[in-house]
Amino acid sequence: MSTSQAPKRRITQRQIAERAGVSQATVSLVVNGKAEALSRIPASTRDRVLAVIREAEYVADPVARSLAGHGNHLIGIFTYEPAFPTASMDFYATLLSGIEGAAESLGYDLLLFTSAPVKEGKRSVFHPYSRIRLADGCLLLGREIASEELERMVETDFPFVVVGRRDTPGIPYVAVDYVTGTATLVEQAWEAGHRGFALLAVASEGESTRDRREGFTSALAGHGVEGDVLAVDPDDIASAWRWLRATEATVAFVESPADALGLHRQAAKEGIAVPDDLSIVVLADPSRAREEDPDFTRLSPPRERLGAEALALLSRILDPEVEVPVEAQRLTLACEITPGKTLAAPHAQPDQNGVSPS
Repeated sequence: MSTSQAPKRRITQRQIAERAGVSQATVSLVVNGKAEALSRIPASTRDRVLAVIREAEYVADPVARSLAGHGNHLIGIFTYEPAFPTASMDFYATLLSGIEGAAESLGYDLLLFTSAPVKEGKRSVFHPYSRIRLADGCLLLGREIASEELERMVETDFPFVVVGRRDTPGIPYVAVDYVTGTATLVEQAWEAGHRGFALLAVASEGESTRDRREGFTSALAGHGVEGDVLAVDPDDIASAWRWLRATEATVAFVESPADALGLHRQAAKEGIAVPDDLSIVVLADPSRAREEDPDFTRLSPPRERLGAEALALLSRILDPEVEVPVEAQRLTLACEITPGKTLAAPHAQPDQNGVSPS
């Protein structure tokens, strides 16, 4: 008969802190035994933490003890989708620039973790050869991150901040307010006279896509109107164009700048003038716009600031002398609007008798 047992799950520093009635930062200082830091902790507090540790048979990760969060000033960047393909660069280029600038000013070096294999277009930070604990903490980037992965990150007691809003409770993040930005553009189109609205979204259930959709639908619901919505296949813009024309919408809200450019080209092929015959509003800002590209009316997410604020938040979480309140671990930035030249009043529509208003 086998006497083997499942390995005992290691208690986390967060759980130790809760049992000892101290902060997680205090537990970290005790576990890592730095004389300079321990001198600031009352002996009674230190003894209480050590008693909980002995009772729980806690053994600190030796790599984490020697490397993570103790003055080596290394911040990891983990991307759940490849960061460098052309399709991803619109998002990642300025974001990484913001992270780099903040790292320089705060005295951090950056580690980009790339060894995780890509499976079905995604990675996992928990792959067998993960070296994420070489860093003090990590920024997580990705349109979609499974809630199970984020919950597991919290359980590991490893400091991290996600770039982008997440529904998973207890996740520190810095995000962009796409709901308000999208709703504001819908109101501008409504005030310009548009009554036929279509949304061509990215085929994703990530929070940023859902936030744009919420802004679109909620703003129209305020006027008692429902817009048409399509998840675009980026490899088949022609079908998306046919769908758009079938809706008879006078204004198209497009999530992806690349899709918007494709639709603009389709319009030109058919002699449809933008914005005279069809207005196009883009819900993102291309980071590599060419001079000959249309000047789209668009949302302009502050990507560079987004990256900088995410790293700044992580640096505060890492600081053992700083207590970051839970409510301060979720930051949402306003999304600017670039007026552009692709939103205009629609042509006067004929009434039911086919007569155009004078």
